[in-house]
Amino acid sequence: MPNIIPKPIDPAAAMTAERQMLTPRNEKRMRALLEGICDPTRIKIVRALRDTTLAASDLAHVVGKNRSVTSQHLRVLRELGAIVAKRKGNVVRYTLSDDLSGSIIEEAASAFDRLQAGTAAARS
Repeated sequence: MPNIIPKPIDPAAAMTAERQMLTPRNEKRMRALLEGICDPTRIKIVRALRDTTLAASDLAHVVGKNRSVTSQHLRVLRELGAIVAKRKGNVVRYTLSDDLSGSIIEEAASAFDRLQAGTAAARS
């Protein structure tokens, strides 16, 4: 069955909505970012770096994983541009990126904080 795209009922509204679509490049970047953060350990790492800079071994302690597993998650987050590694002597410390990727992940996690706070307030 061929993929026939219907004509819009409201062309002006459809055109407004079309302008909101991501470019193919940004769509690819968004897909990679969402796939990358679909792991609870990576979310924990981002949350841990929200207000501080930590070495990989400290992050491993915080997220409750061994150093090797934590390093693999750090690699994924670095490749996404969500975190930045800075070497000082023989210690590499990680911080949340000022890049869009870091901001998106943090904003998504913060939305759940607001949801949890609202649920807790409703129970009181």
